[in-house]
Amino acid sequence: MKVIPLHISFQLHVLEITILFPMNCTLCSTQIATSFFSEKGHSFFSCPTCGSVLRGLETFPTPEEEIMRYEEHNNDVNDLRYQKFVSPITDAVQKSFSSESNIGLDFGAGTGPVITKVLRDKGYKLNLYDPFFIPNTAPLQQKYDFVACCEVIEHFHHPLKEFKLLHSLLKLQGKLFCMTDIYAETIDFSTWYYKNDPTHVIFYTEKSLQWIKKEVGFKELAIEKRLIVFS
Repeated sequence: MKVIPLHISFQLHVLEITILFPMNCTLCSTQIATSFFSEKGHSFFSCPTCGSVLRGLETFPTPEEEIMRYEEHNNDVNDLRYQKFVSPITDAVQKSFSSESNIGLDFGAGTGPVITKVLRDKGYKLNLYDPFFIPNTAPLQQKYDFVACCEVIEHFHHPLKEFKLLHSLLKLQGKLFCMTDIYAETIDFSTWYYKNDPTHVIFYTEKSLQWIKKEVGFKELAIEKRLIVFS
């Protein structure tokens, strides 16, 4: 018999009961029985196996809600502030690959593919893909020297499947460049701004990134603040 954990609170003499169903980690499939943090109808779970922090499945956004949220972003590719924001990736690409014979993929390019803009201006060749705004899957049928994912991986509803796809898109010496906020125990989750975006459904830790490296088959992992490089 499964025990369903209950969260019980009293407000204005009214008994509120929230049933928190156990969920499976969307990254490693471990069943998680108790919530890590709850507020405003949203529950978050911490996976003891891979170390990820996950939004409860019951509050995952629908595709329509995701599109509405992404369209709120003011992603002007000519905005120098936006170009500076993505510079950890664009600078790292330029340090690792020349523009002469290498090709990259801007995965999850969104409504304003600024990484493509910056690198094309430097002479790089890039293809683009986004499941909502550039859904042509033809670019997913070839191999790349580098793949860029800026503020994308925290939106993955099926992260293991997505990371396996990204790994399959890389040439033998290819690199995957990601940017996201990484969660650590030193962060006060209750006040952490990054959890407040309802389209952010998984938060990575150093442990979960190491788990991905091993499980997916990457050889190397480098973490520098918000920049994550798998190779």
